[in-house]
Amino acid sequence: GQAIADHLAEFPIDDDTPINTDFPDEGILQVGEEKEEPTWKMYFDGAVNSMGSGVGAILISPDGRHYPVAAKVDFSCTNNVAEHEACILGLQAAIDFNVKELEELAKNFEKISFTYTPRAKNQFADALATLASMASISKGNVVEPLEIEVAKHPAHCNEIEASEAKPWYEDIKNFLQTGHYPPFADRRDRKTLRRDVIARYGVPATIIKDNAKNLNNK
Repeated sequence: GQAIADHLAEFPIDDDTPINTDFPDEGILQVGEEKEEPTWKMYFDGAVNSMGSGVGAILISPDGRHYPVAAKVDFSCTNNVAEHEACILGLQAAIDFNVKELEELAKNFEKISFTYTPRAKNQFADALATLASMASISKGNVVEPLEIEVAKHPAHCNEIEASEAKPWYEDIKNFLQTGHYPPFADRRDRKTLRRDVIARYGVPATIIKDNAKNLNNK
């Protein structure tokens, strides 16, 4: 408001001067919000433990594809050095993918932004770094890219319990009824059938009874 008052005081006009409402440059008065295009993202982490040191990074393309990279650090380093090595590993992978815009630490890229990611949201890179530090990798050992799928549903639709045509006791039942051993029974199996099945569950052919006088209806 004060700027307008100062302008009118500096450049006075007559009362009969018509007001021109035509602004030839009015198009520049409207500034639209620029839509952000999807960019590449990078998550990285380093791990130092008693087993060794390792670094891991995850590159995420604009369409959501994940590209994991990991390396074992074959020299003594601190946690901060491991973090730097993990960042460099991710940047090297980004250069190999010809990434022009990267949302994380980057140098010599067209667009840069810095974001701190808590460990709870950086579990994939943390797991890669931990595995790389613990794995025993010889020189020249190349591990193929890891592909992880997300299972949204169980692998089976309905749980079906398969049953055999004969129950498990079929051979024992036939032996008790016919006295014939199963065709696959060897000497030890036959001895087990005679000793355990007949002695414990068999019914003798003759029942001998000796009732007392108070039980023989006399």
